[in-house]
Amino acid sequence: MARGTITIDEKRCKGCELCTSVCPKNLIQMATYFSARGYRPAILVDPHAQCTGCMLCSTICPDVAITVYREMKSRKAQLVAA
Repeated sequence: MARGTITIDEKRCKGCELCTSVCPKNLIQMATYFSARGYRPAILVDPHAQCTGCMLCSTICPDVAITVYREMKSRKAQLVAA
């Protein structure tokens, strides 16, 4: 199982909300504040580190504002855990 996280570039995000609609764990929400460009940017709300790095949000983002980071367990660690 992969663990992941994302960063959202506020300077690029136009607040289209597409990423919020595809996150399988509902971890992306719209900010309550406005960016310097006048948009409400998307933000990651993941206090329990549930993001898997599935990349759905970055794939759908038309502004290329989302970067995904994934941490994969090594094959040896997976075998030991099993």
